[in-house]
Amino acid sequence: MPTVLRCKCVIVGDSAVGKSSIAQVFHSDGAHFPKNYTMTQGVEVLVKSVNIPETQDSVEIYIYDSAGKDIFSDLVKQFWDHPSVVMVVYDCTNEASLSNSLTWLEKVRALTPDIHIPGVLLANKTDLDKRRVVTPKVGRETAQSSKLEYFECSAKEMRNVDTPFFFLANEYYKLYQERIELFSSLS
Repeated sequence: MPTVLRCKCVIVGDSAVGKSSIAQVFHSDGAHFPKNYTMTQGVEVLVKSVNIPETQDSVEIYIYDSAGKDIFSDLVKQFWDHPSVVMVVYDCTNEASLSNSLTWLEKVRALTPDIHIPGVLLANKTDLDKRRVVTPKVGRETAQSSKLEYFECSAKEMRNVDTPFFFLANEYYKLYQERIELFSSLS
């Protein structure tokens, strides 16, 4: 019998780094890139199912796309309780968004200090290569020092947006399998 797991994915990062675009492109299987920018003022929730390779199981990802303005931080924190995974997004043409991404990560991790939450650091806007100021090397080093996996994407060109979500779904599934094995060994 196939298992369907529910996974809460919190997406955080500065305003205008492309969190909503990434969430919407993934949710629509690349069929929709929002051409009109509207600032997220709280949290938008999207749901998408991801099949786990070589199994009949799937992970239903509840994507919590969080506002990136500080004015909304108290509001969005209410929605971050018990995250399963975290996606930290920065704009590779904006160095401040990378350094601020660590603050966003700390805010999420502070809510569950004793629990390991799988996560990714995602560089967006790779289509703006001529304006890029954060190199992939710096992004990878930042991710590594924060115990995150590193990915790059272009939501606008709908390139590599799925990969970090698939990674997170698989990591969540692995944690589930480890817990099942632990409980089985205890009985």
